[in-house]
Formats: sequence, C-alpha cells, structure tokens
Amino acid sequence: MAEPIPGAPVSSARDRVGVFRGASGSGGVAVVSLRRLGRDPAALVGLLFITVATIAAIGAPLFAPYPPDEPHFAQSLQPPGGHFVLGTDGLGRDEFSRLLYGARISLASVAVATLVIVVVGVTVGLISGYSGGIVDDVLQRIVEIVMAFPSLVLALVVAGILGPGLKSIVIAVVVASWASYARLVRGMVLSTRQQGYVEAAVVQGARNSRVMVKEILPNVLPPVIVLATLEMGGLLLAMSSLSFLGLGAQPPTPEWGTMLNEARPYFESHVYLMIVPGLAITLLVLAFNLVGDGLRDALDPRSSALVSGSRRRLWRPGSDR
Repeated sequence: MAEPIPGAPVSSARDRVGVFRGASGSGGVAVVSLRRLGRDPAALVGLLFITVATIAAIGAPLFAPYPPDEPHFAQSLQPPGGHFVLGTDGLGRDEFSRLLYGARISLASVAVATLVIVVVGVTVGLISGYSGGIVDDVLQRIVEIVMAFPSLVLALVVAGILGPGLKSIVIAVVVASWASYARLVRGMVLSTRQQGYVEAAVVQGARNSRVMVKEILPNVLPPVIVLATLEMGGLLLAMSSLSFLGLGAQPPTPEWGTMLNEARPYFESHVYLMIVPGLAITLLVLAFNLVGDGLRDALDPRSSALVSGSRRRLWRPGSDR
C-alpha cells in the first residue's frame, strides 16, 4: 500500500472518531449522544416501556400464570379480575398469559424484519451510490419500481402470494420497506464519497469493499439507526394489521394482531378482549416513536429533515413514494 500523502485529510473512520473525541473532550460522539438522549424525558419513558415489554416477553414462561393455549371452558369470557387479571377469551384462555407470549412473537418479528430491512437497504444503497454507472442505474430502477407501490398494498400482495403465516408477513414487510432505506443510503453515499478522507483511502490503494465498509458506512449509519427505530412502530402496526386480516400468525398462536382478530365477535359484549392487545400495540408503537425522536436529536439534530423525508414514504396511505 502506498505511503500516506503528507497533509492529506484523515483517512479512516477510527481516526475521525479520534478527532471527534478530542474535540468534545468528553469521550467522543457516542458519549455526547448518550448524554443528550439521557436528558430527553420522553425518550427515556419510551425506552423504559420497551425495556419492560422486552423483559416481560423474555420472561413470559415465568410471569404467565397459565399456558397461553390452555382453555378453561367453564371460565370463558370472564371479565378482568379474580384469577384472571385481564379476563379470558371465548375459549377460556387467560388474556394476560396470551398478552405476554404475544409480546414475544410481536417483538421478535419486528426485530428480525428490521434487521433484514436494514441489511438489505444499506447494502443496496452502498453498492448503488459508490459504484455509479450501469450498476447504479439498474439498482435505482428496481428501487423505483418497489417504491411505486403503497407499502401496505405491496405487503398485502406479497403476504397473499406466500400464504398465511408469520414468516410470510415478515417477508412481506421486508419487501415493502427496504427500498426507502436504499434510497436514503445512496443519497448519503453520493455526498460522502467526495470527502477527502474517502479520496485519500482510494489513493492509498484501499479496495472498494474496504472503502465502503470502513470509510463510508460509519457516516451513513446514524440516520439509518434513527429511521429504523422510528419505523419499528410502523412495522409493528403493519404486521399486526396483516395478522388481523388473517394473513399472519394463525390461531391459536398468541400474536397481538391475531388476538384482535379473534376478539371481533365479542366487540360489543366483551370489549376488553380488543382493548388489551390494542392498547399494547398502541403503547409500544408510541414508545418506539419516542425513542426514535430522541435518537434523531441525540445523534445528529441536522439529520431530522433527511430522516423525515424517508419516513414519509413508509406505511403511510397516499404518501409521496
């Protein structure tokens, strides 16, 4: 590898972090961002709720008083209270137990879908923005085709083709969501690849893959993390909606959207059966939004417009995609 050029800009992500650390004098960008996040009470409330929901989901076998699929026919449609804290459904199954196990399925599905969406979107965006030429043209035409469809409609089509099941709705939301991440990352890569430290790495003989991973990727990750956190609530709503329509987890699986679907016949007589999972979904979506807003302001307050522009293209009927 060639010797570094005297006077060249900083040429590695590690060196850039070191520069920021020295400038801040307080442990670097990550520490400063965490301190900003810690001063945001709304974000802390959201983070606390997500933590509690995660603990409850992981510890469901310990906290649930009954197995989620165990029927108590003599105790069917019992109101909240007594032996059944949140009541029972039409088959006498404990709603509290099903809510805890449903948190397991819902949170795990959202986490897996988010991870796959980020990996696919970031990879496509990096390759498209850095390569340019015909590679960029082909990838961007694919992105534009995907983004031409409303997200929920595309997810419905994909889930309908694949057939009912939890795996189907995870694949459906991934197919409907990755393109906006790819577009966001491509735009940042086009700007970042002109920076001096990237050009210095190229002059020094670094391979394209190393330049993308070591030099460019650290600069595009913060807005992606913010967008992913904000959109986890949208993914939860989308997956619950697909399950409510019968395309997701199938009974007797205790998934929150499926629980809402099973409660429809009792909407007027036993409304608590819809309130329990519906309120859980609402609170968790709100928590994700609060944490996402806090992360956006803590990591990079200037990225608000960039992230907001990408959010408008996800899970919003009639949005400009």
